[in-house]
Amino acid sequence: MMKSLWAPWRMEFIKSEKKVGSCVFCELPKEKDDKKNLIIYRGKTVFVILNKFPYNLAHMMVVPYDHTHNFRLLQEEQLLEMMKESQRVIEVLEEVYRPEGFNMGLNLGQAAGAGIKDHLHLHVVPRWNGDTNFMPVIAETKGMPEHLQTCFDKCEAVYRRKIK
Repeated sequence: MMKSLWAPWRMEFIKSEKKVGSCVFCELPKEKDDKKNLIIYRGKTVFVILNKFPYNLAHMMVVPYDHTHNFRLLQEEQLLEMMKESQRVIEVLEEVYRPEGFNMGLNLGQAAGAGIKDHLHLHVVPRWNGDTNFMPVIAETKGMPEHLQTCFDKCEAVYRRKIK
C-alpha cells in the first residue's frame, strides 16, 4: 500500500511567487542577513541553511554556491566540503536535538521531487521514533515544536563552536 507524506505547511512554498530567472540558493548568500535567511554557516564552496519549509524540525540543507543541477559537474573540493559539512550538521543536530536517526539525500530533477530543481542541495533531516503521528494524517497538520528562528539560534551557536 502506498503511503502519503503529508506536509501541508509547505503550501506557502508551493503558492509563493517564483521569480523567473532567479534562484533562492544564489540570491540568499548574496544578502548579509544570515539570521533572516536561516544561513547557519558559510564555507568556501558550500553553505548550510535551515529549510524554511521543513518536513521536520531542524531540516537543514548543504548547498554549493555554484548554480548547478548536475551532480557530476561538482568539483572534488565541493564534493568533499559538502560531505564534511553534512557530517558537521549531523554532529550539531545530535547535540542540539538528539534525533534517533536521519534522512539524507539529493533530489536531482523535478521527477525526483526537487522543489528547486535547478540548484542541487543535500537534505539532512533529523528523525525521531514516532515523529509521524495522527496529526498529519487526520488533521493535515504537522506539529513543529519550535520556531525556526529558535532552531536557528540553537544550531548556529553550536555550529560556530564546532568550527573553531
